[in-house]
Amino acid sequence: MGTGTAPVVRVGVVGAGFVAHLHGEAYHQVRGVQVQLEAVTAKRPERAAAFAKAFGVRKTAATFEAILADPEVDAADLCVPNFLHAPMGIAAARAGKHVIVEKPLTGYFGDGATPRGEMLRQALASANALIGACRDAGVRLCYAENWVYAPAIQKARRLMAASGSPILRIIGEESHSGTHAAANKRWETGGGGSLIGKACHPLGAALYLKAEEGVRLRGAPVRPVSVVAELAHLADLPVFKASTPCYMRVVPTSNVEDWGSMLIGFDDGTVAQISASDVVLGGVRNQMALYGAKAVVFANLNPNDAVQAYAPEDSVFGDEYIVEKIETKAGWTFPQPDEDRTNGYPAEMQDFMESIAFGREPLSGAQLAHDVTAAIYGAYVSAAEGRRVDLRSFQS
Repeated sequence: MGTGTAPVVRVGVVGAGFVAHLHGEAYHQVRGVQVQLEAVTAKRPERAAAFAKAFGVRKTAATFEAILADPEVDAADLCVPNFLHAPMGIAAARAGKHVIVEKPLTGYFGDGATPRGEMLRQALASANALIGACRDAGVRLCYAENWVYAPAIQKARRLMAASGSPILRIIGEESHSGTHAAANKRWETGGGGSLIGKACHPLGAALYLKAEEGVRLRGAPVRPVSVVAELAHLADLPVFKASTPCYMRVVPTSNVEDWGSMLIGFDDGTVAQISASDVVLGGVRNQMALYGAKAVVFANLNPNDAVQAYAPEDSVFGDEYIVEKIETKAGWTFPQPDEDRTNGYPAEMQDFMESIAFGREPLSGAQLAHDVTAAIYGAYVSAAEGRRVDLRSFQS
């Protein structure tokens, strides 16, 4: 945290789970802005109390409404399930609080049998309502897409900029063996499956890189204009169910996809291939390849070989952390020496705090959040209806 005469941003944290802990660690690394963790609230008060003790939060609050009513809170950090992002974000904005919201910005939360076109309409209406509430209140909307801030992605951006090269093709993937959160396995609370929960990360990075490139090369962001997609529920296949034991955190009865792939077309004629899955063993795969006219860059957030380790059996390394979502510590592994930094969380919170303190837009803000929502739900329409979906009519 900053010291001295640096500006102060006072944060109220909503939620005290996995993501809140990532944010809590990142706040303590912010420099040049004094971050004051003013309050925390959680559904389970004991978790809020433990979070406050762990991260030096000044007080616990009984409710979300108490956070909004607190004049000592400047920004609400919404570390809550997907279906709460928009209603809580709108309420926070109307209370005059800056909004930090995890990915995805919002979505459709209801009956999985609903026509995908209606899902797209409702998801974009929700996104526009949240973005509009922040704009009308004059507060910042900080969209917590950590891939934008990952050192590998930022280095890739700088390399492409140094080369003067347009990015012709992007291939991005996030996959692992399934989410821990039950809320992310249902349309009603997650807003979809692998596409919205995982593909949003490489998609967000791809849209960010192309938008930045457009500003650099032609003075205006490159925007996504079309999407084609396929989905599957692989855990529901008889061959999967017959393969035992199961090493994945998947639910065959879930009503959302556990694999998806989309092709994004941009307004400059370039393309991106984005994939995601909940049925991939071996830890998280966070990878992106950029193919430019003058250069090629591979960005391996995870796995990467900064550290390599071998153990003949799972117990050898004891309680020492290896890497997120890995099923075993036996054999060759790729331990992350600083996983939070590799995934971009400290840089993300640095940017958000500066954005709020100095009155500028964050790198990952409302426009990126909107375009990610449109592309993902356009992909759901494409997969259901077997056609290319034109995204231009949904651009804000």
